[in-house]
Amino acid sequence: MKSIGEVIQEKNIVIKGGDVFTQGGFTQVPNALLRAKGVSQGAKLVYAMLLSYAWHNNSCFPGQDRLADDLSISRQSVNTHIKELERKDYISIKRRGLGKPNTYTLFMTARGLQSTASNK
Repeated sequence: MKSIGEVIQEKNIVIKGGDVFTQGGFTQVPNALLRAKGVSQGAKLVYAMLLSYAWHNNSCFPGQDRLADDLSISRQSVNTHIKELERKDYISIKRRGLGKPNTYTLFMTARGLQSTASNK
């Protein structure tokens, strides 16, 4: 399976026009996650924000302070939502050590996504 970054390099999508709002890019979030009943709203937003950072290589490493600032929530809330996503197998976390941001790997085939999709 190609990474999102590889698809972008193929340049098979052309977007014309746009303004300050749209030039920042877009993030696709799986509908199964958006509709998942057992996932908090905050966890869904954190997952979407992680996806926005993972766009080029399917993993990302924004700091929790950065995520909190981007989402206008507390660092503690970000931490709570990240733990929820990890517990439900939507992401895995590689801790890189003191003072360095963690690396997050996002799973598009998480158990949570699969079970939600199979209930349709």
